[in-house]
Amino acid sequence: MANKASFTPDEWTKVMESVAVTGMAVTAADPSGLWGMLKEALAGGAALAAAKADPHANELVKAVIADFESVDSRHAVQEALKQRFADAKPGDVVPRALEILRQASAVLDAKAPADAPAFKAWLNSVAAKVAEASTEGGFLGFGGVKVSDAEKATLGDIAKALGTTASA
Repeated sequence: MANKASFTPDEWTKVMESVAVTGMAVTAADPSGLWGMLKEALAGGAALAAAKADPHANELVKAVIADFESVDSRHAVQEALKQRFADAKPGDVVPRALEILRQASAVLDAKAPADAPAFKAWLNSVAAKVAEASTEGGFLGFGGVKVSDAEKATLGDIAKALGTTASA
């Protein structure tokens, strides 16, 4: 079973970044206002909490979640994301997030081939939960769709970047 020690510090940061940008990509694909973004952010956090509490969760998933509890690790991920998104315009967020996912996927395949499929499936499920967290479109909470076409396309792009199939 892979854990933090299985990776170099840079590789581990890429794996950690993948968790952060998965939900970010979905939210950026079809921003749904402040309330929608809040719901989607909370859905991402809830997915981490659910995996942490799941006794059957993949050990690599648990190792990443445990490391997010470390101030130093969170700081390293925040700094890496600041550098990657420093000059980003709104339209840059999804492509840059997908590039981070491609890089993390390559690291996972090389360093944790036994754990990579479960970790990537978990990332896909996080993306799906974020996409389903807020109704897109409509007016004052009426109408709209649970997952917009832009979010569906981004879920497919996330799965492609990870070399998997989308879970929603």
